[in-house]
Amino acid sequence: MRWISAFAFLITAHAAISAAPAAGRIETEILRHEPSHPVLALFAEGDQVIAKLATPQGPAYRALTLQDGTLGLRAIPDYRAEEPRRRPDMLPDGIVTLGQRNITAAWLTGPTRRYDHGVLGDAVEASGLRVQNRAGQTLSFTLSAESVFEDRQVRLADLNGDGGDELLVVRSYLNAGAALAVLRPGVNGLAVVAETAPIGLPHRWLNPAAVADFDGDGRVEIAVVVTPHIGGVLKLYELRQNRLRLERLHEEWSANGFSNHVSGSRIQAMAAVVDWGEGPVLHLPNAQRNGLRQVYFADGGYQIHNLANHQWPIVTAVIAADLDGDGRQEVIYGLDNGDLLAVRRYSRP
Repeated sequence: MRWISAFAFLITAHAAISAAPAAGRIETEILRHEPSHPVLALFAEGDQVIAKLATPQGPAYRALTLQDGTLGLRAIPDYRAEEPRRRPDMLPDGIVTLGQRNITAAWLTGPTRRYDHGVLGDAVEASGLRVQNRAGQTLSFTLSAESVFEDRQVRLADLNGDGGDELLVVRSYLNAGAALAVLRPGVNGLAVVAETAPIGLPHRWLNPAAVADFDGDGRVEIAVVVTPHIGGVLKLYELRQNRLRLERLHEEWSANGFSNHVSGSRIQAMAAVVDWGEGPVLHLPNAQRNGLRQVYFADGGYQIHNLANHQWPIVTAVIAADLDGDGRQEVIYGLDNGDLLAVRRYSRP
């Protein structure tokens, strides 16, 4: 049996600590830093979390630090932001995903304007995708005219435990809205092996959040926020086979009151998973994006814990990283007023 709980308080300079926890439970605390310049974006680069700041001289970059319980920023001399990986045929604002298993790279292709939603900042979506496999082959998949990939990247994850990655991507139907699609490379190239039912209306979208074995049963779940801008619903799916060995995405659990995207933003990574010893804990914003919610499996079911709310909404990516090198990751994010916050596990001396 795994137990996890959390207690957090928002403060100005130092972390607030809750009362002594019950045996076997986990305390967390929220640390806050107010930079001299607003934070425009957060991203991970290697083992560092980099903050992009808006200064009078233009964008500046700083590395986040955590020392003696204090969150801060460190100057990076001569730092140059890493140029995004590109492919000649990829979506203009797309991201190349690199893999370590059977697929070494995946990206979205075939820019099209046949779907005018614009949820990711423009009305240009993808009509296909490509992958490079371990053997150096390039495999392609092209959608028919009634749908697009309304996404910026392909996600790679081993969903069935066979040692090879499947591809996860948001597929939107022009007349029925978004669905989560799972593709897999095979002897005949790339093919869709499973897909959720589309939401049912055009201009209705979903945003994947994370993949992890949340319930500890040895099979991973896919966390997705459906309609993150209008009363978001968090759903957990598992790829399963029926008696005929046909695969489907089985909805395992769902709950209301979540979001992981700002309409019109290109930032999709507003979720992070950490494991502090009791199993994966998913962190993602509430429906108003003015606070984080934790989702975890304990006492035979999925639990939700709300961390402290903030005056300003969350606007940056939500990133898991071990800032202080103690072997446990923190969850870092930024608010609309430019402040930085980090959720960490609190251990009493």
